[in-house]
Amino acid sequence: MLESIVLGSIQGITEWLPISSEGMVVLAKVNLFRSDLGITDLIGYALFLHLGTFFAALIYFRKEVISLLKSALSYKKSDLETKKQLKFYFLATLFSAFAGLLVLLLLTEIKEGVDITGKGITLIVGIMLWITAFFHLKRKNKGLRGFADLRTSDGMLLGIVQGFSILPGLSRSGITISTFLLRKFDESKALKMSFIMSLPAVLGGNILLNMGRFSFNLENILAFLFSFLLGLLTIHLLLKIAKKLNFGLFVCFFGLLIAISLFL
Repeated sequence: MLESIVLGSIQGITEWLPISSEGMVVLAKVNLFRSDLGITDLIGYALFLHLGTFFAALIYFRKEVISLLKSALSYKKSDLETKKQLKFYFLATLFSAFAGLLVLLLLTEIKEGVDITGKGITLIVGIMLWITAFFHLKRKNKGLRGFADLRTSDGMLLGIVQGFSILPGLSRSGITISTFLLRKFDESKALKMSFIMSLPAVLGGNILLNMGRFSFNLENILAFLFSFLLGLLTIHLLLKIAKKLNFGLFVCFFGLLIAISLFL
């Protein structure tokens, strides 16, 4: 029960920061609670916890989501800017699904050919954190593009980037926001698009990968509730923090600590 509360809380708090909530959950489960699950099962569990923050984000961005759904139902009557947003989210979701499934297939092959230990998983998380840090340190402070400037290539690229963030340790929000900024998008638009594009990906990922995998027992319900409640309580504050600070050096330092822990 304590494990479920701790893991759900970690997911709820870290989801909004440009560090990998999935990576933090995996690290805690492997090193703190000594889980012997394989990496694909660990990813499945972390994805399940994302359902809590999915509903938190859905509530927080409810006005934008409702507006987009209404526009999708009356697509022909929508203005050009809204049509570009809808096209972007559709392409991002589609390419995210392809990239994410490809990564999972590769991980499954690796799992069958190599015995990945707890230290191996920790090393993977550390490497992914350094990749996230690299993208953060490369990011620009201000962008010029907005919703009206969305292109087909933006949806394709951001979808692929989001799909690869299924790797534990590679921050979904960190790498997608950094990619937006590298493509000269305004920071406030980058934050909003990054979190809205995660909604169909998280929901679709759980439907495709976790149907029948998890039972709604007390432990899983507790983990989901803490993920949702902590996510809802912290989303506004942590999004403001993430908007103002560059976490590149922090993420790099955290990755270094993880690497050091391998020798302890």
